[in-house]
Amino acid sequence: MVPFADGENLLTDTAASDGHPLNPTLPPKTLKKISAPSLLKKRMPLSSVFSPLIASKTPHPKSVPSFHLGTNGLRHPPKRTSWPSIPRSNRGRSIGIRCEGRDDSFYMRRCVELARKAIGCTSPNPLVGCLIVKDGEIVGEGFHPKAGQPHAEVFALKDAGDLAENATAYVTLEPCNHYGRTPPCTEALIRAKVKKVIVGMVDPNPIVASKGVERLRGSGIDVITGVEEMLCRKLNEAYIHRMVTGRPFVTLRYSLAFNGRVLNQLGQGAEESGGYFSKLLQEYDAVVISSNLFAKKTVRLPTSHETGASQPLHIIIARGVNSLHLPAPTTEPADKVVVLAEKTMIVEPKSEDVEIVVREQMSLKSILDYCAHQGLCSVLLDIREDNEALKELLDDGLDEHLVQKVVMEVCPIWCSGEEAFLAFGRKSFRLRDLQTRTVNENVVVEGYLL
Repeated sequence: MVPFADGENLLTDTAASDGHPLNPTLPPKTLKKISAPSLLKKRMPLSSVFSPLIASKTPHPKSVPSFHLGTNGLRHPPKRTSWPSIPRSNRGRSIGIRCEGRDDSFYMRRCVELARKAIGCTSPNPLVGCLIVKDGEIVGEGFHPKAGQPHAEVFALKDAGDLAENATAYVTLEPCNHYGRTPPCTEALIRAKVKKVIVGMVDPNPIVASKGVERLRGSGIDVITGVEEMLCRKLNEAYIHRMVTGRPFVTLRYSLAFNGRVLNQLGQGAEESGGYFSKLLQEYDAVVISSNLFAKKTVRLPTSHETGASQPLHIIIARGVNSLHLPAPTTEPADKVVVLAEKTMIVEPKSEDVEIVVREQMSLKSILDYCAHQGLCSVLLDIREDNEALKELLDDGLDEHLVQKVVMEVCPIWCSGEEAFLAFGRKSFRLRDLQTRTVNENVVVEGYLL
């Protein structure tokens, strides 16, 4: 318990206010100034003092509990929270309660935050973050910045230096135990003499799976796995899917008017830096679009405007056309473009950054096979107003369960004119783990196909 400074009281006189300080719906002047000695003298139960706090939805600005007190809140405090006795010098003051406990979940969530700093840069490698914690203090941290560069554990151990000895390492993904483009991280942890390793999830890569954990345990290091596992799995959902199925993780994205019409535009601010679409592009290795998108000369290639973002490979599906005019590049270096066509065609302007690939049988499966052959882990299918070029592809793809995730943007627009509704797939599907957020009056909904 941390006492307030002299003169501060948990419950204050409300004579100077217009309403109840803890609950504005109650009449004013319902509480009096209460100090700790008065509670002891009158043997007043603490629950009667804190009951207004429990009932109120507006916490007192000087006493913001980080947990629900309940009737037995003081009698049964949460774990990992210290409760020192009140010094004599502090008696007579009102008492505030603050919880600052840190546990394995706290440190693992921090590891996830570190890992996300490299979004869009590590593919085909996973996103990994690592912390070195000693005596409750973070003494080292790191993340994997790019494929081919040292892993998160190496950066964290270097940051910790000699303090890594007898410390605990937290890492979102099982440390590797094989020689690839970099040495095994298990050996680095062993040499640093860490005492314990907390792992978010076991690596699904068959080269690594459980071998790193076994190596560490065989060296006398205590290993715990599965801490914040769902959060760590979501962090690397594309990497996991690729390892398990051999195909890229596919997300379908589209924008709707309020009356259900598919839009050719995105919501306000979506394409700007910090916008949901700009961030979404940063997460994917490739974005698949229809050649019909470029019928309007004002349309440009989808581009992420996040600082330091690696642009996705642009895959353009050209069906039923003999020529294609691409917009001028908007990034330096220019965006890499692959045109998948059913036959040889003319693409202008000619550029070494544009490649034409002829595929006689055009299907979503064949497109994903091409992406997998290129080492891509994630693909974003971006559907716009004229979606006929991709309709047949998605009909088959949804039936074959080739799409894993859906991102839908609903814009505050009511569109008139011909119908252009999304009607992909021959079956009905349910979605799980739905999440919604409102950005600039646009509602973004995302979920996973069962």
